Amino acid sequence: MPEVILFLANEDAMVALGHRIAQVTGAAGLIFLEGDLGAGKTTLSRGIIRGLGHAGAVKSPTFTLVEPYEIGALRAFHFDLYRLVDPEELEYMGIRDYFDEDALCLIEWPDKGTGFLPKPDLTITITPRESGRQLKLLPQSARAESWCAALALEFK
Repeated sequence: MPEVILFLANEDAMVALGHRIAQVTGAAGLIFLEGDLGAGKTTLSRGIIRGLGHAGAVKSPTFTLVEPYEIGALRAFHFDLYRLVDPEELEYMGIRDYFDEDALCLIEWPDKGTGFLPKPDLTITITPRESGRQLKLLPQSARAESWCAALALEFK
C-alpha cells in the first residue's frame, strides 16, 4: 500500500486520529513520529495513549527519553529522542528490550536514533498546513498496511 495523506483541521482531530490509531494497532507495533518542533507529535501520541485507555496525564518524555504506560494488560512506551546526544546512548538504556511484540512503541525524533532503532511498522510525518496539519502515513510492514487502509477510509 502506498502512503496515505490526511489533513487534520485542529488539535481535536489529531487526538481523534490518535484514538483510532490505538484501536487499529491493537497496542502492538513500532511507530516513528517525524516533524518539526510544535508540529503535533506529542499531541498525536497523547491521543494514541488515551485511546489505549490511559486516563492520566501524557507528558512529553523530552528529559527522561521514555515514558512507560501500563494500561491493564496493554503496554505502551513513548520515546522522545530530541535531546539524545549520541544514538549509542540508546544501547546503554536497553532500547531493544522495549521492542517487544506485545507493546506499542511511539518514537518522536527517530532520526536521532539512527543505527540503533529497528525498522518501524509505520512512519507518520506531520507538517503544518494552513490552519491544520498534513500527516503522511508511510506503512513499512504488512500490519501497518492494514492500519493505513482502515485509517484512510475514516479520515479522508
